[in-house]
Amino acid sequence: MVEADKMRPSKTSPLMGEVGGGERLHALGGSQPFTPPQPLPIKGRGLEQQIWQVLESVPDPEIPVVSVVDLGIVRTVSPERVVITPTYTGCPATQVIERDIRDALDAAGYRHVTIETTLAPPWTTDWISAAGKAKLRAYSIAPPLAAGQRAVECPQCGSIQTEEISRFGSTPCKAQWRCRDCLEPFDLFKCH
Repeated sequence: MVEADKMRPSKTSPLMGEVGGGERLHALGGSQPFTPPQPLPIKGRGLEQQIWQVLESVPDPEIPVVSVVDLGIVRTVSPERVVITPTYTGCPATQVIERDIRDALDAAGYRHVTIETTLAPPWTTDWISAAGKAKLRAYSIAPPLAAGQRAVECPQCGSIQTEEISRFGSTPCKAQWRCRDCLEPFDLFKCH
């Protein structure tokens, strides 16, 4: 054997990291059991933040300008699981939201993270973020009214001269309203 060949890592070198373990020749000539290298642990907060970022990219299927995080559907995130609460018990989009979250987590390499749906405490419009409310308004949907607020502001012109046309809007969580000033119809995200 040529001296240069002795320096080259062989298939049995511990530097090659054969999957499956077994006996390996130690670099200095002895043998020892081989343990495959393990990934470095990632502290929970950093991993949680990465998962939150993935979830922020998942749009609501009925209102695609807001994410499931903007709407407050995502309740908690840990390195092992994501807990979501649908906007209401019979929300027809719940299964689509779960599927979209699963797809996003899988695509980002978080296949091990489970998704848990809980109905308690029930979702409330108070959980919609300020950014989510701004996105709704920009999409011509009046965000839910704050506690004590009575006047519904038109998302088109800002007027408070508005009236409810129907308690039922384009989806079960919205009501149909109209502005008396600009005469435009719009949805109001119902409070609950």
